[in-house]
Amino acid sequence: MRFLAASLIAGALSVLALPAQQIPDSIELPASARPALQATGDGVQIYVCSSANSGFKWILKAPDAKLFDASGKIIGSHFVGPTWKLLDGSQVQGELIASRPAPEADSVAWLLLGAKAGTAEGSLADIAFIRRTETHGGIAPESGCQNSNDAGKTVQIPYTAKYTFYVAK
Repeated sequence: MRFLAASLIAGALSVLALPAQQIPDSIELPASARPALQATGDGVQIYVCSSANSGFKWILKAPDAKLFDASGKIIGSHFVGPTWKLLDGSQVQGELIASRPAPEADSVAWLLLGAKAGTAEGSLADIAFIRRTETHGGIAPESGCQNSNDAGKTVQIPYTAKYTFYVAK
C-alpha cells in the first residue's frame, strides 16, 4: 500500500514538473513526405552567455555551417533563422515541430522542422519539412558562463549534421 501511494505521489509530481509547452520527441514524418534533397552541414553552433531565471547559461544564438552534397561539393549554407540557402539563391526557413536527444553524447538534438510559411523560394519552394539527424558535437559547454562577468561572451562549438529536405505529396 505504501509503495502504491509513493508511486502515485511520484507520478503526480512528475506531471507537475513538465514544462507548460512540451516539444514532441518524435521526428517521424507524415507518410506523404518524400525526400527532395540531402546535405551534410559542417560548421559551428554559436552560443552567447546570457542571464536566465536560474542564473547564467549558454543560449543558442545561431548555427553557421556550410552545406555539402554527397560528393563533398559545397551547395549552400545554414545560418540564423534557422535558414538554409543554396548557392543558386534558393532558401527556406524552418520552425521547430519536434526534437529528440541525439544518440551520441555531447551532440545537438535531432530535429524535425516545418518550412516556415512564406520563406521557401527557388528550388526549395516546395519544401515542407527539414529533418536534422546524425549530429556530432555542437553542445554548449558546461563551464565559462557563470556570472555577470561572462554575460555576452560567445563560443563557437564545431558540429556536423545531416539535413534532409522533404516535400509533401
